[in-house]
Amino acid sequence: MRRAILTFFMVIWAGMAAAQGFTGLARVDTETTLLSDTRAGMGLQIGLSQGVPWRIFTLDGPPRLVLDFREVDWRGADPSQIDRAEGALAVRMGAFRPGWSRMVVDLGAPYRVARADMAIDADSGAALLRVDLQDTTPDIFAARAGVPTTPGWDRQGRDDGMRAQPRPRQRGETPLVVVLDPGHGGIDPGADQGGMLEKDLMLQFALELKEVLTRAGDIEVVLTRDSDRFVSLERRVAIAHRVGADLFLSLHADALSEGRAHGATVYTLSDSASDAASAALAERHNRADMLAGVDLTGADDVVADVLMDLARMETQPRAEALARAIKLGLAERDLPLNTRALRAAGFSVLKSPDIPSVLVELGFLSSERDRANLSDAAWRARMARALADSIAAWRIADAAQADLVRQ
Repeated sequence: MRRAILTFFMVIWAGMAAAQGFTGLARVDTETTLLSDTRAGMGLQIGLSQGVPWRIFTLDGPPRLVLDFREVDWRGADPSQIDRAEGALAVRMGAFRPGWSRMVVDLGAPYRVARADMAIDADSGAALLRVDLQDTTPDIFAARAGVPTTPGWDRQGRDDGMRAQPRPRQRGETPLVVVLDPGHGGIDPGADQGGMLEKDLMLQFALELKEVLTRAGDIEVVLTRDSDRFVSLERRVAIAHRVGADLFLSLHADALSEGRAHGATVYTLSDSASDAASAALAERHNRADMLAGVDLTGADDVVADVLMDLARMETQPRAEALARAIKLGLAERDLPLNTRALRAAGFSVLKSPDIPSVLVELGFLSSERDRANLSDAAWRARMARALADSIAAWRIADAAQADLVRQ
């Protein structure tokens, strides 16, 4: 069974649903969806309006139970209502990749999947997925944890049309390729404050900024995601490389549990954070893949260190110039800036060695004033215009410097 505890890929359910004339996404029945403690460990059951293909596996560090579905509409399912077992620390759910949804259960202790099956009601077509988890040892859990090899899974949702094309440094003679990266998405909601989700706000703003940049002319804009779906940190950077990006702009609006931070902040890459708050913020952002149930056991820290060193040689000064241009552009339009508007930290999405990359915190959802600004369409329009002007100014200055740099 390789490293996976248990793998089910029940494509027959999709055929049954189609045969019975069901359309649309499977919906969650909140009344029959629950986590409960049992004598042997813990039980999970998920009620669905129809059967769908699915798979189940566990990941370690920290221990997590992961369930993938094709595809489930999670609207109306409140994770706080589903998390009812002492053995479950937290539950997250949402879109994970095109055509697929994911539920992740953070486990308070190691469990093994003793049984997992989906029953389909012959009359209504409704489905009930039952999972029995039993206590096990940390060593056994770690040995059996891992992403299963599921036929066809790696081919789902690939952007085959995005070919890697070598691209020289921009000199203002060809359209500027800008990659906008709305933070979080899908199963990873980001900050959640005052009834506002960071993932929704950043997607909305990215779409608005894209329109402003496109209307400016001579700019091609690519989004790392254009819907509420999860995109891994590695893939966000890969998208920028595949489209030959001239710059990468990651958009966020985090929340801080301590302090009264407010206003925009622009981050560039650094292996050591400029302050403790930046270090904590980068750590939270970089954990997005793990929180969404992505296996990080193959991550190569040595390669990451090399990328950061390469970035400092030429791209880092260009990224820092972009950060300064953004700060100036926001100030000129009298938009709120943090008292320390320019900072640095080890954000994974900024580690491209050949693309100037910055991360912009448009504000903090933990600030009532910032939340009001982010929910105001007129304010967002001013912010988008300021960022567009900043990019235009940086483009001119960067092109002028191009011939002074040894290629």
